[in-house]
Amino acid sequence: MRLASRTALIVLVLVLLSVSIGRSASAADSDAEGTWLWPLDGARRIAEPFRAPAHEYGAGHRGVDLVASPAAVVRAPADGVVAFRGTVVDRALLTIEHEGGFVSTFEPVTSTLDPGDAVSAGDEIGVLAVGGHAAAGTLHVGVRLEGDYINPMLMFGSVPRSVLLPCCDAL
Repeated sequence: MRLASRTALIVLVLVLLSVSIGRSASAADSDAEGTWLWPLDGARRIAEPFRAPAHEYGAGHRGVDLVASPAAVVRAPADGVVAFRGTVVDRALLTIEHEGGFVSTFEPVTSTLDPGDAVSAGDEIGVLAVGGHAAAGTLHVGVRLEGDYINPMLMFGSVPRSVLLPCCDAL
C-alpha cells in the first residue's frame, strides 16, 4: 500500500509538472527565447543566479547578477524601446520593452538614453554604476514576460536541462 501511494504521488507530481511546463513553454514561445545577446563584453560569469520565489511576494532573486569590470559597457540584448531610465531608491535603472511581452531591466546602469528611444541588439545602453542590491562589480539583469519574472538565462540560451533524480528510498 505504501509503495502504491508513493507511486501515485510521483505520477501526480509528474503530470502536474508536465502541464505546468507545457503552459510555461507555450506562454514563453517566442523568436526571442534563447537568442538574446549577452549584455557585457568578455566572459560570461554569474555572481548570483536567478532564484524564483515560492509565490508572488516571496523571497527570491528575480534576476541574475553578472560579474563585470567597473564602468563596463552594457549592451542591449535584443531590439526594443527604452521604457524607463532613472533612479529607483538607490540604484540607477534602465528598462527596455521588447517584442513578445518581454521587459528587461538593468541595474545599476547610468545611461543617456531616454524613454521612447529605440535600441538594437548590441547597442550600448549605458555603463555599469554602483548602488542597489547588487555587489560592486556586478550587473543585475531582470526579465519579465507579461509581467512575471522569468530566469534571464533562458533568453541567453544558457540554462541546462533539468535532470530528474529518484525521490524515494528503495523498499
